[in-house]
Amino acid sequence: MSRFLDPAESSKPYTDPTPLPADVPKVKELGVTSAPLKSAAFFLGAYCKDYNEDFMLCKAENPDPAHCLKEGRRVTRCAQDLITKLRENCLSEFEKHWNCLENNNQYYPCRKDERVLNKCVFEKLGLVKTIPGTPEGKTPIHEVKNPIYTGVQK
Repeated sequence: MSRFLDPAESSKPYTDPTPLPADVPKVKELGVTSAPLKSAAFFLGAYCKDYNEDFMLCKAENPDPAHCLKEGRRVTRCAQDLITKLRENCLSEFEKHWNCLENNNQYYPCRKDERVLNKCVFEKLGLVKTIPGTPEGKTPIHEVKNPIYTGVQK
């Protein structure tokens, strides 16, 4: 399971040599690796859509990284909220899927675990996985039962 290790609990606490200004809201890091983020990516996109769009609009206005720190903090808080909800409601399914992604580094071998996670997230959180640009009336790739193209071609 992924978990956040608070630097304050370490034997040698980390002190940031360049702390943020007081007017920038404080927020803890997510404390997860890339695999849990990949596993939750489509749900994060749907759940945090408004915050992500605000952040991207801010970045388009001004390329200075300091200009959008507040919007970035809002995105991080939203992601923290979703990861926490995934852990509270679908922990075993979430862990199984992201561990598969961690070990295989690709989506195809993990489709079975992904379907179980998608079902849990839909039932318990009401979030649906939608892939942008999926043609209308076609079954999304993550829901295809017997795909023509697989990891091993015959």
